[in-house]
Amino acid sequence: MTGATPSLADVLRPVKHVLLDFDGPVCSVFAGLPAPEVARRLRAGLLASGEQAPSGAENETDPLALLRLIADTRPDLAAMTDGALAELETKAVRLGRPNVGGESVLRACARSGRSVSVVSNNAGVAIAAYLSDHGLSDYVGGVFGRTPGDPSSMKPNPQLLLAAMEAAGSEPEECIFIGDAARDVEAGEAAGVATIGYANKPGKDARLAAAGAVVIVESMQVIADALG
Repeated sequence: MTGATPSLADVLRPVKHVLLDFDGPVCSVFAGLPAPEVARRLRAGLLASGEQAPSGAENETDPLALLRLIADTRPDLAAMTDGALAELETKAVRLGRPNVGGESVLRACARSGRSVSVVSNNAGVAIAAYLSDHGLSDYVGGVFGRTPGDPSSMKPNPQLLLAAMEAAGSEPEECIFIGDAARDVEAGEAAGVATIGYANKPGKDARLAAAGAVVIVESMQVIADALG
């Protein structure tokens, strides 16, 4: 970091509304039901319904990327595939690994009077199920998962961030977005919101910095502590 880089405290001071990514910052969604297995089950579901996954889908291990690929090549299958993935994500979050620091951020926001919206490419029903199962629903003002049947709504599209801010009646300068991928930073920039990059794996810090994250942290607990 250079001397011109703002501190985490400086970035958070004016924030009234925290926009929080889900997979990574809050929990590891596919820790118990691995992403490649979810992708395999999605393909198997297509075959069971009499449909063939499009070319290139057979080696895709990221279920969200697979959903996008299917929707791009077979729009008629988008809604069915999205629904099947949402069911699998709901199963996955019940086996997922909580990020203790993510829960700490939610509690710190409540203590400091800041509102929270979860903004994620995951299905809203899965996110809501996780929050309910872990007693965290009251800490979140709104859940903004991908639009069902429309994977084009996923980040880096800013659509979900814009919807979250509109629902909360907040302006971009009052918000901060916390995400762990370059696409999160890109979505934040497109929505006019600064993004804190959560580098939870080796090499992510460089990618998040290149994308334009204002601050990069390696622990969600660091953010919780800075929120007060």
